[in-house]
Amino acid sequence: MTQREPTVVVAAALLDGDRLLAARRSAPPELAGRWELPGGKVEPGERPEAALVRELREELGVECEAVERVPGEWPLRPPYVLQVWTARLRPASPAPAALEDHDALRWLTPAEIWDVAWLDQDVPAVREVVTRLGSRAR
Repeated sequence: MTQREPTVVVAAALLDGDRLLAARRSAPPELAGRWELPGGKVEPGERPEAALVRELREELGVECEAVERVPGEWPLRPPYVLQVWTARLRPASPAPAALEDHDALRWLTPAEIWDVAWLDQDVPAVREVVTRLGSRAR
């Protein structure tokens, strides 16, 4: 029996200075009302960085660039795994808008990071992002 390769879901630690963008899920019902790092599935043959740019264009209407991958990989429901990339908006990009699968967006300062109810599976990734941001600020 061969083990299937996991399907990668990319998420963006979209940054504006020291603020991190959080997106509140509107669907599916079991995830609605909880917050996540925006992103989505990597399609077959697609590079993770390209998937991140595409997903943020579709979900938020923005033009961004992937900066660097956050170390680590976090399990979601099988066969999915989460990878996080830091990302920044391109200079001419419109402001993020909740277009698809989200009903609210919020820029969180470091002091506000834990003020939202993150999806359980995003918590370890958000912790890693916060750790990395804190070490950059020193």
